[in-house]
Amino acid sequence: MSTAEKIANTLKIWHNILERNAMEELDPILADNIVFRSPVAHTPYPGRTPIKIMLKNVNTVFKDFTYYRTLTTDDGMSVVLEFSARIDDKQVKGIDFLRFNADGKIEEFEVMLRPLSGLNALAKNMGEKLAPFKDQLKPQ
Repeated sequence: MSTAEKIANTLKIWHNILERNAMEELDPILADNIVFRSPVAHTPYPGRTPIKIMLKNVNTVFKDFTYYRTLTTDDGMSVVLEFSARIDDKQVKGIDFLRFNADGKIEEFEVMLRPLSGLNALAKNMGEKLAPFKDQLKPQ
């Protein structure tokens, strides 16, 4: 199977996991050196545990979440998934930037979000949801 086919398969699995909010099933599509970059934190979060906790909880904060456009870099190793969602009464637009390794596994997952009012709502909601996990989310 080519790298492009592996990446396509990983994306298919990602969409299925997201739809079911089954982030505990992410391990097979994550590289060992996975790094998660949050739109509300300066420091990246390395490792599988933080990304699973973050994505599981953000999937409950976002309402009416919809991917509506996919862009791929020329080398095929990175994909941008453009989305819209609602946080409380704020409509947001954002991107999930995924970079893959040669095995088709995600090695970097970066989220960007706008507008600022939506980002602030995300920070507030996620701060509350992630408080019980603070020891597991300490950036290294």
